[in-house]
Amino acid sequence: MGDRLRERVLAIVSLIAQYFLEDRDLTSESDLVEELLSVGFEFDEIDAAFNWMENQALHPPAQTELLSPLTNYRIFTAEEKRVLDVDARGFLTRLRDMGILSDEVQEEIILKALQLADEDISLKEIKTITVLTLFARAQNDWCREFDCLLEDDWSRLLN
Repeated sequence: MGDRLRERVLAIVSLIAQYFLEDRDLTSESDLVEELLSVGFEFDEIDAAFNWMENQALHPPAQTELLSPLTNYRIFTAEEKRVLDVDARGFLTRLRDMGILSDEVQEEIILKALQLADEDISLKEIKTITVLTLFARAQNDWCREFDCLLEDDWSRLLN
């Protein structure tokens, strides 16, 4: 993905996340697409953004793809330092130190960022990746509870 397309895709993803966080009244995906087209995005950029979001939500990295979690302090590799700017690395470290990110989730975010770009993931971009990763994980975590409620399987819900 070229730098310009990557920037535009992340801008679209940021707008979509903002729409959901602001609880905007968009009745369908086509309304959202029309809104994005009206502000100047191209259809192929919007499609790439939806594909990227779907891939992140439906296909999280397998546990074996993640690096072994560290218990104290994480040292960024040379490649990670090249791709993640100092503010992005500081943001991830701060969230980890505050207990908002586990080692596993931090590694997943870093892996997604490395897969997304060859260089220069900014603070704004890492925030978008972080929000989408946390949102996808929360959605996946609640799937079990939703299934239990729909199937009236209270014993599984309580365990």
